[in-house]
This record gives sequence, C-alpha cells and structure tokens, in this order.
Amino acid sequence: MILSMTGFGKAVKELPHRKICVEIKSLNSKQLDISSRISAAYKEKEIDIRTLLARTVERGKVDVSVLVDHRGDAVSSTLNVDAIERYYKEILQIAKKIGVDPPKDVLPLLLQLPEATQADPTGVDEKEWAVVKATIEKALKAFQDFRKQEGRMLEKVFAEKIAAIDTLLSEVEKYDANRIEKIKTRLAEGMKQLDTPYDENRFEQELIFYIERLDVSEEKSRLDNHLKYFLETMRNESSQGRKLGFITQEMGREINTLGSKSNHAEMQQIVVRMKDELEQIKEQILNVL
Repeated sequence: MILSMTGFGKAVKELPHRKICVEIKSLNSKQLDISSRISAAYKEKEIDIRTLLARTVERGKVDVSVLVDHRGDAVSSTLNVDAIERYYKEILQIAKKIGVDPPKDVLPLLLQLPEATQADPTGVDEKEWAVVKATIEKALKAFQDFRKQEGRMLEKVFAEKIAAIDTLLSEVEKYDANRIEKIKTRLAEGMKQLDTPYDENRFEQELIFYIERLDVSEEKSRLDNHLKYFLETMRNESSQGRKLGFITQEMGREINTLGSKSNHAEMQQIVVRMKDELEQIKEQILNVL
C-alpha cells in the first residue's frame, strides 16, 4: 500500500491549568527533515519528540509544533530580565553608532530574541510528559491516516496511468507486425531504382543486420514486465517511493528505445503518448513515501 509524504495531523489535550496542542504536517523530501516549534515547558524533551517522529514519519520535510495555552496563574517559563536589558542596551549603542534614532516600540522584538525567556527550572513532571507523549502519538495517528488517504488517491492515479501505457503497448503490435515487411519492401524498391547492379546476397545480409537493429521484441517484453512489477510493488510493499522511482526510470529507458527503433510514424506517436503518461507518473512519484 502506498503512503503519501504529504500529511497532516492534530491533537489537543485539556489539562487543569493548560491546553496542549500538537500539530504535525509534512511535504515531500528525499530525506527526513524535521523542523520543530516546541513550548519552553517541553523543550528538554525535544530529542524524545524527534525520536518519536523519526520512527513513524520515515521520510519527508516535517514541521511539528507542541504548544501550550496556559490558564490562570500557571506558567512554564519566565522573562529573563537581565538578558532583555542587555539586548536593549546593545540596540541603543548600535543606533547611536550608525546615527539613527532607536526604535520606539522595541519590546516585541526583544521578547523574540534568544534567551529572552527561560524555562521553569523544576522541569517536566513525568506524569504530565506521559500525557503530552500520548497527545503527540494521537497526532501522529491522525497524520498517518491522512497519508494513507492521500496514498489511496495516488495508487488510483498510478493504476490508471500504468493501464494506459499497457493499452498503448498493445497498440504497438498492430503496426509492428507489418512494419518490418514495409521497411524491407521500401529498401528493395530503392535498390532497384538505382538501376545499378548489386550483390543480392550481400544486400540480404545487410538487410538482415539492419532489420535486427529495428527489432523491438525485447523492449516490449521488458516494458511489459516493468509495468507488472510497478503494480506489484505498489500494492504489496510499504515505503516504496524510491523503488517505484527506479522502476519508472527503467520504463522510460524501454519507451525511449522503442521510439528510437520504431522507424514508423504511427508507432512514434504511440511512444509520445506513452512518455506523456510516464511523465505524469514521475511527477506524482515524488510524493510517495
């Protein structure tokens, strides 16, 4: 079954003095790339959170946020007054040095600077962390369900495109059967029009060699096998985005060779249509886990 690299999951947990909100979203990426926005209350658990994500997400550009809405007097962090004062003095010095007026409303900027806040030194209570972890796992489940839903849509698209290429491959047979005979006849007539004596045995040898180079039997057979292998891999294996990408590359090679060998207008038109279907598969393969 296919899983999409695009996903979204959210979970909210109400506690007596705070509300925890976890959001996970991802886009396609060759590797696992996690960006986190974690409340200061749980910052010390960031490595645990990333490990939990890595086991489930596997691959993709992932944004995770674990935010806290405090209620009443409960706080998980306090302002670092010393750091804020130091930042403010530095801003005044820089403004004076470069000859500009200091900003009037500088407090919002100061509060966003590193070390402007400091976490509660008591750390995270283990019981509370268990609740937070369960909330993250709930968001991950919703995230995975989203990926499965998107994967089913991709699987349907791939099945349609593979079927289209298979149908086009069967159309090649209609032209391939008579193509060689037409080429032989055309070459023979061309030799006769030269009105010059030639060695018929040598001509037959060269003709056989030329015809062998135009034979597309192996390309058709290999392409047919690749189409079947793509469907088999798509339906029976997980986390197969890279593998499907490799199979798609092999399909492209056979289609290109089929086009270069065809020497036939109708067959070349079929090859162009095959390439169009294949390009649409390649575009969507990038979203497969």
